[in-house]
Formats: sequence, structure tokens, C-alpha cells
Amino acid sequence: MKKTIALWAALTAVALLMTGCASEDTATAPGPRTPSAGAETPPAGDAAGDSAGDKAPGAAAPAAYRKWGLKPFAAPPAPPATKPVVRRPGGPVPVISDIPTTEKIVFITIDDGAEKDPEFVTMMKDLKVPVTMFLTDAAIRGDYAYFAPLVAQGHGLANHTLTHPDLRTLSREAQRREICGQQTKLTQRYGTAPRLFRPPYGNWNEDTRAAAGTCGVDAIVLWRESMQIKNMQYQRGDRKLRPGDIILAHFRGPSELKGRTMTEMTATMLRRIQEQGFTVARLEDYV
Repeated sequence: MKKTIALWAALTAVALLMTGCASEDTATAPGPRTPSAGAETPPAGDAAGDSAGDKAPGAAAPAAYRKWGLKPFAAPPAPPATKPVVRRPGGPVPVISDIPTTEKIVFITIDDGAEKDPEFVTMMKDLKVPVTMFLTDAAIRGDYAYFAPLVAQGHGLANHTLTHPDLRTLSREAQRREICGQQTKLTQRYGTAPRLFRPPYGNWNEDTRAAAGTCGVDAIVLWRESMQIKNMQYQRGDRKLRPGDIILAHFRGPSELKGRTMTEMTATMLRRIQEQGFTVARLEDYV
């Protein structure tokens, strides 16, 4: 009888130990599609079997958010079956500052590419929050390799001209060279042709639209809010995010952020989005 009780106790202890391990694994397990050590996540939407959940901010584990001092985002809704912004065949390139939607989602865009903080690459891999990068060749040519892991993670690659000029001061042909030239450079460097374009300073005219149309651009993307060091700058008087707003940020470092890092600025931006009850969706799923 004593042997039976001892055996039963030992088996119970083993079962409890195994249950505890399983619970711990569940609590700390990363979200779907977490790559093995050293591997990069394939670009969102490129691999067969991609689902909306694979691209969702909520796919990141809570522990990943705690690492950066953040709370997990709610997963965005599934992308619409039909994109709300589409360039009609042969038609003009749409110019947008937001996406028509009633969902509480916003879109993060990051410009230029001057700052190349390796911690930002890690942060984006951890959080799985989608961003679209509007890159200027003059800012990135010293280190094209920095942006390759971000592209591999599935973040959007978009055009911000070769040299960042005020396009309104240039002829249509000069604008075409700036836009088409960067289309070619980005396609050659990263293996994917950008579909979206942002004019430097947000300055554009009808020559810009016509030139962009000849370069394979599907939309000219402006913005509704811009992220500063600690707060957002709003275009509207009510100083609130609205569904579908496009937010502008920049690849900037401590010298431009009064000592703050790119990751600190990004974390602050994400908190400001959460404070207003929004989550982040992938711009390329809507345009």
C-alpha cells in the first residue's frame, strides 16, 4: 500500500511539473510565424498561406511589448476584400492623406532613412507593428543593407525620390527622373518595386502626378499627423486621430530628437496611438 501511494505521488508530481512547463511556454511564446534564430520573417503577403493574423500587431507576444515598455496592440481587422484606394487603368494617380474606413485603425509611415539605429530593426521584429518606409536614395545609399531586414520582415517599401528636392520647383521631366530613378534603385536593391510615392515636404503639382504615373506609382501618399519628439502634430483643429489616418514619422536620431533615440520616439508614437483607442494596420493592404 505504501509503495502504491509513493508511486501515485511521484506520478502526480511529474504531471504537475509538465503542466507548469506548458503554462510557462504558453505565456512567453511568440506570435505566429516567429522565425528560428537568425532567420527573418518573410515579407507579409509574399508567402503562400499568409493570413491577416500573420501581419497583425497583436501577433507579437506580450513579453515583446513589455521589453519596449509598451502594452500589446489589438489586432487590426482583416484587410478589405476590395482595396478602398485603387488607381484606375490609365487614370490619374490618386493623392491621399487617409484611407476611407470606419475602423479604428491608423497607418504609420516613416520617411527619408538618414538614421539607421539597429535597435529599431530589433524593435520592429519584436512588435510586428507594420510600417511603410518612404526612402530617399541620398539618405540611404551609405548603408543600403540596413533596410533589408525591415523589408524582409514585411514592412512596406516606398519611394521618396533620389535626392529629396522640392518637386514643385522642377520641370515634369526632372520630376520624372527623381521618381523613376528611385523606383529603379529600390527595385534593384531590394527586389521589389515600390507602388507608393511621397513627395518631399508634401509638395506636389500636376506635373508630379503625371510623372509618378509614368513610373508605375499607384498612389501619392501624404499624411494627417506627423510625429514629433513627444507628441503628434495634427492638421485638424480637434487634434484627434480619425479612422484611416496616415501618420508621418522620420528615421531620426538623438541629434534631431533632443537626445532621444529612434526607438524611444517610436514607442512614444505607439503610446499616443493607443491612448486614443486605435491600432495599426498595413497601408499596402488598403491601397
